[in-house]
Amino acid sequence: MSSLRTVLNESLIIHPPGFYIIGFETFSYISVYIIFLAFVYVVTLVFNILLIYIIARNHCLHTPKFLAVVNLAVIDVILNTSTIPSMIKTFLFKANFVPFNLCLLQMFVYYACVILESYALAILAYDRLIAICFPLRHNSINTMRSMSCIVGLTWCYALGVITFSTVIMTRLSFCNSVRVFSYFCDYAPVFRLACNDYTLQASVASASSMVNLMGPFTFIILSYVSILVTVFRMKSVSSRMKALATCIEHLVLVAVFYLPLFSIFLMGLYVRSIDPDQRVLSLSLASCIPPCINSIVYSLKTKEIKTRALALVHRMKTSP
Repeated sequence: MSSLRTVLNESLIIHPPGFYIIGFETFSYISVYIIFLAFVYVVTLVFNILLIYIIARNHCLHTPKFLAVVNLAVIDVILNTSTIPSMIKTFLFKANFVPFNLCLLQMFVYYACVILESYALAILAYDRLIAICFPLRHNSINTMRSMSCIVGLTWCYALGVITFSTVIMTRLSFCNSVRVFSYFCDYAPVFRLACNDYTLQASVASASSMVNLMGPFTFIILSYVSILVTVFRMKSVSSRMKALATCIEHLVLVAVFYLPLFSIFLMGLYVRSIDPDQRVLSLSLASCIPPCINSIVYSLKTKEIKTRALALVHRMKTSP
């Protein structure tokens, strides 16, 4: 009987109409959290769109650095749009059912953006590395053309990886539970519901996490080691401080993105009894907060952006 079931599971692919997202069903303060998420989403949209608008409108900001900043802002808007509106809809209308194809689409968009976010931070580290370690050759090495190629390649790579990861999900059969314990159509909680072998999907998820998070993070660490070596070779203290000051906003973004993810990963390895609601809450905060903070940091810490933002506000006040 078991061999017959195995044959059926391998030959017959059963796709359900959809999945039920149940991540916050037992969460006590869900109404307060949803209000907080709505605020986060509004801030994400306003600041990132403002950032993109200011850079697009000012030709003097059409530089490789600000192309990388725009790339990050676009990713941030898409990332939070892929999850927060659906969480708000689920709470307001008690509609936690997600059709199968829409579930795969949400999975695709979310994970593509997480990978792109990781590489976008590495691209910004590359910009700082060239500017500080090769100041005389900065304009010839880091051109708009080269930066456009780098950004374009990361998008092609990320979309390709996630396309493969999503397509192999369609080879799974779901003949038992369709209740996903997460705040969206999360990759691992979904494939674990399958009633046939999901070894390939688990392997792809693990390999992708290691390569696409640890790879860019390692590059960022090595970049800052090179930057620090160059900075401490400078004779003038003021030159050192000026060089390091240009890295502050980027270091804040790196900390905001990677530290929560690594903390959750380490807790999963070493803390055996984690409350499921607390885990889902931590994961949702780790993915929703960075896109909100990124644009605020660049708007307030980057002199060129802050100056033009204030000028734009002043123009809006004085215009009839």
